[in-house]
Amino acid sequence: MSHHVTALIPECRRGWPFTNPVPFAGRISSDTLLGMATALLTKARIRAGMTGAELARRSGTSRPTLSAYEHGHVSPTLDTAERVLEATGHRLAIVQRPKWRQVPVGRGRSASVPDELPGLAARESLRLLELPLHIDWSSRDRSVDLADRRQRLRTYEVVLREGRPEDIEAIVDGALLVDGWDEMVLPRPIRRAWQPLIDEVAGRG
Repeated sequence: MSHHVTALIPECRRGWPFTNPVPFAGRISSDTLLGMATALLTKARIRAGMTGAELARRSGTSRPTLSAYEHGHVSPTLDTAERVLEATGHRLAIVQRPKWRQVPVGRGRSASVPDELPGLAARESLRLLELPLHIDWSSRDRSVDLADRRQRLRTYEVVLREGRPEDIEAIVDGALLVDGWDEMVLPRPIRRAWQPLIDEVAGRG
């Protein structure tokens, strides 16, 4: 069974935290978080609006050691990573990675379908983005505003048809997918493959 570590980012320091993990992660190996320093600690510190010196002081870590973590020269232990993230107002969580299968959609092509709906943090699910060429190769302007419902649903249609697993995980939010599912235009094989996931969440099963 494959898992990865993420940091849960509060929506605001004094408000309610959203509970979906943000899509940056580091793998666990033994009791260290390899490659996690730059991916999590630096981003968490910047989002918290803290300097390196301030974070080192609040987390009980020396400034040179924190710098070594952030630049990937030294891997912190799990306990240390939790302590440093806690000082920025973040926390770690273990999240099971979805299993993916390929569904034939005709003409020798296939689409990726997970065994559970993806989930994004609020900020990520409603962000501005530029679709990669392998998803949208025909449009002159590939920029998308996911906060716009019409643009979001058209983007979800394209991503479910053309996207790789990493594209779907990074762009599609399960709750928003369920909300717009009945309005989306999809090839029948893709709709049939995703329908049980939609029904499970929507309570239709």
